[in-house]
Amino acid sequence: MTRFDLGEVTVDMDKQSIKQQARRTALDAQAKRRARQAEREKRLERLAVQVLVAVRERDEQVALIERRAGHALAQMSSEGLAVRDLVEWCGDELTAREVTRLRRLAMSYPGGGGERQGADRAGTGEPSDDSRPVE
Repeated sequence: MTRFDLGEVTVDMDKQSIKQQARRTALDAQAKRRARQAEREKRLERLAVQVLVAVRERDEQVALIERRAGHALAQMSSEGLAVRDLVEWCGDELTAREVTRLRRLAMSYPGGGGERQGADRAGTGEPSDDSRPVE
């Protein structure tokens, strides 16, 4: 029953054309979706790097500040103060456990809180006490 009626050939050609257009439209939509997803992935990757850099910078600053606090506590201890006294002198802001932790931290870094030696005093442009010339 093979008929080559002109009407059937035209209909078959139209069906084939419709399928090709539909396929092309679907593929284009998928390509656009993949491109949007790739752009989003790149944005998210950049933002994740920013987050991790900021967190590591924060951790570094916290460690520096804790070492400075520990160094100051160690200096106070050298004045003969016990841990209980250090807690009292700090207005109960620190626990005995925290005082001990900070002192140990300072001892584990030679130079203690000296990272700021020679720096200006609190950003005022005045030299810190340890960078003033000896008279």
